[in-house]
Amino acid sequence: MKKVVTTPEFADQHDFIASLPERFERGEGKIIYNGRNQLREFTNNGVTMVVKSFCLPKFINRIAYGFLRSSKAQRSCEYAQLLLSKGIATPAPIGYVTERNGLLFGRSYYASVKSDYTHNFYDAVQPGVANRDKYLVAVAKTTARLHECGFLHKDYSAGNILLRELPDGTIRVEIIDLNRIRFRKISLDEGCKNFERLPMNEDIVSVMAPPYAEARKLDVAQCLSALNTYNTYKI
Repeated sequence: MKKVVTTPEFADQHDFIASLPERFERGEGKIIYNGRNQLREFTNNGVTMVVKSFCLPKFINRIAYGFLRSSKAQRSCEYAQLLLSKGIATPAPIGYVTERNGLLFGRSYYASVKSDYTHNFYDAVQPGVANRDKYLVAVAKTTARLHECGFLHKDYSAGNILLRELPDGTIRVEIIDLNRIRFRKISLDEGCKNFERLPMNEDIVSVMAPPYAEARKLDVAQCLSALNTYNTYKI
């Protein structure tokens, strides 16, 4: 049994989204990542999309998903809509499909429009990168916006923060891989700890702490101290 959902903007993609399990089974699409989960690129009706196929859950979760909690694909789609509603950029969600065999949940697939953002956070902190500080400030402000909205991204790593510089010099930030977001009021300490998986050093922290603190109306010195304390992924 399948559950197929498309967002209103992509209602014309419904049949294609419904066919994703069979397309993956036939090996269609361009593989762009192959690990625990798999990412493939497809184009349909003029829309180029990235589809994430989530691995088969552990047995207990195969019972829980759909009854006690939403699938990762459903959360990815719904959380993307939520971020966009708050003015936080993420690739436009197209829809998702889940499979179930009786009481047992099967695989799930989430489709979003392929991002045209060309870099990620790791690229931005490499030696000699032009406008490095502009990228860092933009990420700090976007992270502050996430936290002020009560969004705690539990997989906040460099590859999940995409960056692009517009012709006018404005830096745009896109957040991806959203299924592990948690929702609650986020303290200064918890917010700063959320940076711990990002490659940083004291110089990078000194650039990011002030705009993050100012956007959240927090004490800059306290944020600087906390970010340095939690900076375990040093470069």
